[in-house]
Amino acid sequence: MARKVEPRILSGFLELLPEDQIVFDFMKNTIEKTYAKYGFVNVETPLIEYSEVLLAKAGGETEKQIYRFNKGDNDLSLRFDHTVPLARYVAKNAPYLVFPFKRYSIGKVYRGERPQKGRFREFYQCDIDIVGNESLDIAYDAELPLIIYDTFTNLGFDKITINLNNRKILNGLFNELDLVSVKDDVMRLIDKLDKIGYETFKESLKDYISDENTIDSLLKFLNIDGNAKDTINALRELNYSDETFNLGIEELETVINDMNSLGLSENNYKINLKIARGLDYYTGTIYETFLDDYKELGSVCSGGRYNDLASFYTDKVLPGVGISIGLTRLYSKLKEINFYKNEMKSLTKVMVIDLEGGKEKALELTSLLRKENINVDMPHLNGKGMKQKMQYASRLGVNYVVILGEDEVKNNVYALKDMYKGEQVIVSYDELLKILK
Repeated sequence: MARKVEPRILSGFLELLPEDQIVFDFMKNTIEKTYAKYGFVNVETPLIEYSEVLLAKAGGETEKQIYRFNKGDNDLSLRFDHTVPLARYVAKNAPYLVFPFKRYSIGKVYRGERPQKGRFREFYQCDIDIVGNESLDIAYDAELPLIIYDTFTNLGFDKITINLNNRKILNGLFNELDLVSVKDDVMRLIDKLDKIGYETFKESLKDYISDENTIDSLLKFLNIDGNAKDTINALRELNYSDETFNLGIEELETVINDMNSLGLSENNYKINLKIARGLDYYTGTIYETFLDDYKELGSVCSGGRYNDLASFYTDKVLPGVGISIGLTRLYSKLKEINFYKNEMKSLTKVMVIDLEGGKEKALELTSLLRKENINVDMPHLNGKGMKQKMQYASRLGVNYVVILGEDEVKNNVYALKDMYKGEQVIVSYDELLKILK
């Protein structure tokens, strides 16, 4: 007898049971529908790209994590995000695109990093980007928080806080305090401030800044807090002369005013001067999103404004703004806390069960309900009886069961059982349709 091969999968790759896949697909479809509602078009790029193209900007840890291989004479790699393929796509197709170009991309990406809780080697990213040709109006920066809010409320969350900052403010701060030479190191510390606390942060700053007054000025800036209007006023009251700093304040104020005009409540956003993501990439507005009741999940959506998307592929200046949701990570975290509580166990709304003398009528009903766009199934269990068929429906988590036997056929009625309430009623076809719709 041939040796059996163990049916295993690679570490860091996710494979779901049917009821979990239903929840995952609900989340993915909800995100996609929300993106499309705001005028974004789906763009699918290949999973496999030429390594030369995909790695044009990569380096350091990113390049080490790439899945790279040869096929014939071709040096190929699996995509590690949606941004680089977007850059290649826009550079290649710019003459045929209408700018500003709004696209979404929801699909798998691959990174060969060490798998751990909440981190995967194969995972879904859900990205949207708005790309301009030579310029892009800052009004688009105000549109993205509305999309973030809409997306997460559609996923079932009531309390969401979108943190905003502007990289020009941070860059201008470092110009003003003469800290440009240590900017990257201090930025990394700022990004970790909430995790390590102020005392550790202040001590760590001394590795890069020797002047106590400069440290105090930096801490004064980072301690600015309050509502958006008060924060903007406090920034202006610093009276810094750096042009970049003041331009960042103007941009942030414009974005806030536009968000208010679009109807986003001040309860759902705040200026957070401590977020400093994307050291070399983001150039203006930046976003980090947190679920107020589940802060332990960390940031669930992030992104920002960038000056030039595709400089490695074209001389065209293509500025943009975008956000990304790590769907696989988010799903795995919500699974841990049982957020959806198996509310979507089955896609089947109703199961039609035939007893003796009811098969023809059951087949007819199944067809009629499908024409009404109702998800319906009819089990065929090799002659097994009602008990086994009801157990089958129960295990699948079906909402309703319609039972058809000789009596139902004779009286032209339907026995309808609510599987969650355990109640059974006799109904006409019209009454059945009203309940199921």
